[in-house]
Amino acid sequence: MGGGSSTRSGESPGPAEAVGPAVPRGGRVVRDTLHPGAWWVWALALGTAATRTSNPLLLALLIATSAYVVATCRPDAPWARSYGAFVKLALAVLVIRLFFAVALGSPVPGTHVLVTLPEIALPDWAQGIRLGGRVTAETLVRALYEGLKLATLLICVGAANALANPARLLKSLPGALYEMGVAVVVALTYAPHLIADVQRLRAARRLRGRPDRGLRGLVQVGLPVLEGALERSVALAAAMDARGYGRTAEVPDRVRRTTAALTLGGLLGVCAGTYGLLTAAGGTYGLPVLLAGLVAALAGLRLGGRRSPRTRYRPDPWGARAWLVAGSGAAVAALLTLAASREPAALNPGVIPLVAPTLPLWPAAAVLIGLLPAFVSPAPRNPAPRGAAARKEPS
Repeated sequence: MGGGSSTRSGESPGPAEAVGPAVPRGGRVVRDTLHPGAWWVWALALGTAATRTSNPLLLALLIATSAYVVATCRPDAPWARSYGAFVKLALAVLVIRLFFAVALGSPVPGTHVLVTLPEIALPDWAQGIRLGGRVTAETLVRALYEGLKLATLLICVGAANALANPARLLKSLPGALYEMGVAVVVALTYAPHLIADVQRLRAARRLRGRPDRGLRGLVQVGLPVLEGALERSVALAAAMDARGYGRTAEVPDRVRRTTAALTLGGLLGVCAGTYGLLTAAGGTYGLPVLLAGLVAALAGLRLGGRRSPRTRYRPDPWGARAWLVAGSGAAVAALLTLAASREPAALNPGVIPLVAPTLPLWPAAAVLIGLLPAFVSPAPRNPAPRGAAARKEPS
């Protein structure tokens, strides 16, 4: 585990080890970054565990676990600052869920009336919908549990976005998704240029005393930006065509048809299986359908890779640390799924009668397994200084 040259002692890396997936040491290439797919497996597994319980104490423990790992392992990079945005989005979802519970009511009966709002009479075709009326504590508690579950899922996705390098994740895509990965990388690369162009043109108009807001300013700023983006796109397309991008190998028709059937059928199976796992009613068929869909999709992607016979520059290895990170998240999801079947009352506390939730011990201990990445993953690295631009990997 200690093969990387980085430490957690807080020492800043030297110039020779500022950043990079590989550090030459004694003539051998040493990898010191974690595969981005491991972070996504870990985060999605924590999200799956969150769907198995509505206990606010366990959900809060899952949020604290993901937050600690993000605070420990997040690198100082622009793409790693999205965790705060996801936390704000989760809070917004929680507030919206409570607002709808207050404004539209809830089918949950309750006896602890907190406030009675003026009720608006609706026409007959809107039967079943209520605006205003009694707001009970049971309604708010149920809305809080459901909203917190969704908020936890969003925060776990935000943790994956903050920990996994999107460029390296796209580079790890299979050959069948090569064109899509190139398009996404190009879009991500040029989006900051568009924003910089807009800011530069607006500053130039302000210096000349011309308006940069309103419809007229939008048109006079937007047209030069679009013109520049079009010229840049044509130049990039010509450069990529000259370098061989977009070339594909010839494959038989039956292989293409089999690839399309396996990929589409597999993705549908993955969607259906995921839906089954996220709902309580689909707990029996969700996992088999998900596994069958994954096998079919992976087979389709492998066949589709024949159209793109390319090599990958410095592929990210899936090493022991990646297995530990992904396995810790999978263990949390599996143990909470087991706990949901063994102790349903503890993991899904009821609201009628209204009781305070308790923290089940062994499911809580299972959630703490998700902290393992904070101790086994490589230390976060800072972005490369300008002087190290010469060692930057080609895109």
